Amino acid sequence: MTDQNGRIDKVASQLDSAISRSQAQNWIKSGAILVNQQQVKPNYQVQVGDRISVTPPEPEPLDAIPEDIPLDIVYEDDQVIVVNKPQGMVVHPAPGHAQGTLVNGLLYHSQLAAINDVIRPGIVHRIDKDTSGLLMVAKTDTAQASLSAQLKAKSSIREYLALVHGTFNEDHGRIDAPLARDPKNRKKQAVVVGGRHAVTNYEVIERFERFTLVKCILETGRTHQIRVHMAYIHHPIAGDPVYGPKKTLIGEGQFLHAAKLGFVHPTTGKLMIFEAPLPPIFEATLEKLRRGIDTTHNLR
Repeated sequence: MTDQNGRIDKVASQLDSAISRSQAQNWIKSGAILVNQQQVKPNYQVQVGDRISVTPPEPEPLDAIPEDIPLDIVYEDDQVIVVNKPQGMVVHPAPGHAQGTLVNGLLYHSQLAAINDVIRPGIVHRIDKDTSGLLMVAKTDTAQASLSAQLKAKSSIREYLALVHGTFNEDHGRIDAPLARDPKNRKKQAVVVGGRHAVTNYEVIERFERFTLVKCILETGRTHQIRVHMAYIHHPIAGDPVYGPKKTLIGEGQFLHAAKLGFVHPTTGKLMIFEAPLPPIFEATLEKLRRGIDTTHNLR
């Protein structure tokens, strides 16, 4: 019996922090979430005293083949894995990328948690193909629930290093701008009124003549968040083929690296913090900029 009111999808996700709101909507539609033993619509308004029951559906098998792919495992125990993903590696299989993904490698490496109703390696957050850096992976349902809850509560630590176009007068700032699919291009994200709440904090680390190295600290984790937010304030990430200018630094995609990751361990309660060094091409580009060598070219 609940003491809350509001939309059933929102209430269900609040009652169980491992259930996202979008996941709750799917479960409501399939009848996995009932109110007073009755199936309802996702916009049903819960009243104090309603009885909400949740019966998670059986996970569906993921159609992905385990592959013996070398992985940069930064940390591993019986609950979690922290992996340093290289630039150019896709996280999940998708059309055009059925093999060679991080998921394929993790399936070969270990037995992991069922996530979002699918039997697959327990990746609770992801980074873009051409973004490098740290990801936390759940090996058990306990770890998946804990890590997902920390992401939802914004208590996990996620810091990125980004090399962006332009110079800053300020040393730090905060971008609070909602994100959604770009109404003019459904393959892109954009700042859209009424979009999902998104916040990125940034801090200047090093200034160059036409570029700046910044640290970006996520409060939320929306698709392409840092890339869209930095472009929104007119400092697109160097090398970004989607949100950046045609003339940019030579690289292997956007100069964006998930450098620091922290979370409370699901079973020990210990705060764990990990850092990953910049990829060689990122470090080499910074060294050239320090020497006044500008390697810009037309990307497309």
